[in-house]
Amino acid sequence: MAVEHYWDQALERSTAAQLNGALVPLSTELTRIRARQGEPFELRKLKGHPPSHLLARGPKPNPFLPWDPSLEVSEIGMRHVLILNKYPVQKGHMLLITREWAPQHGWLSYDDWEALLSVDQDTKGLWFFNSSPTAGASQPHRHLQLLRRCDDDRSCPRQEWFQSLVNSSPRESCQLTQCCAATARAQNHDAQIHYQAYLSLCEKIGLGNPAENQHPRQPYNLLLTKEWMALILRSREGIAGFSINALGFAGYLLATETSDLDWLNHHGPEALLEGVVKTIQ
Repeated sequence: MAVEHYWDQALERSTAAQLNGALVPLSTELTRIRARQGEPFELRKLKGHPPSHLLARGPKPNPFLPWDPSLEVSEIGMRHVLILNKYPVQKGHMLLITREWAPQHGWLSYDDWEALLSVDQDTKGLWFFNSSPTAGASQPHRHLQLLRRCDDDRSCPRQEWFQSLVNSSPRESCQLTQCCAATARAQNHDAQIHYQAYLSLCEKIGLGNPAENQHPRQPYNLLLTKEWMALILRSREGIAGFSINALGFAGYLLATETSDLDWLNHHGPEALLEGVVKTIQ
């Protein structure tokens, strides 16, 4: 098995950061919620109150400028840094942030893809991006997120659902298939190829392009696995007391004290996703 330097560094840094209080893992209880088709969604119920930063009103300080050195995993090139998520549910949850200010709601750049692929050559997993607060972004400073996966692991519970979109054979035509665009991922680490695939999906889903639009036209989520890349158009951040980011579409949900679990059990997890998407025009 190949050595994963970034993953080893993340685990080592996680242990040290938790001891000094810089890392605050969230305690959750895992259950599974039956899906209409395929694998069940994973629902984690948060024990206790959400972290104070999630509840604070008004402007929030930028935690990435500067970033906490206790959470730094590694520098990535000249423009990015890999750090730990301060409030992880999964151990070793990493954030790829820009060294200098770059807006979360702007276009992902070639440099962003080059940095992502530099990490991905060493430590693979489920990458995700939330383009704005409406799409579930917690910070306006640009950050992509990585949940590490072993080669034999499923990338996420809805892996087969997205693969069916790539194969142009969705199991059903519904609101969710109308708000998503997906493509097979190139089996290399060529930044230009991945960047162009991203731009093509942006055009396909109606976000526009950097040459003509200063910012993407709509909020969106991005998911990237070793097999595929997908974009999802968003219309709102949450429903029924659930905050939905890209991980919701991957099949991972987080319930807090405000979440209506009776609503979820009655309507099902796909109804949560349908309630926050925007159909492609």
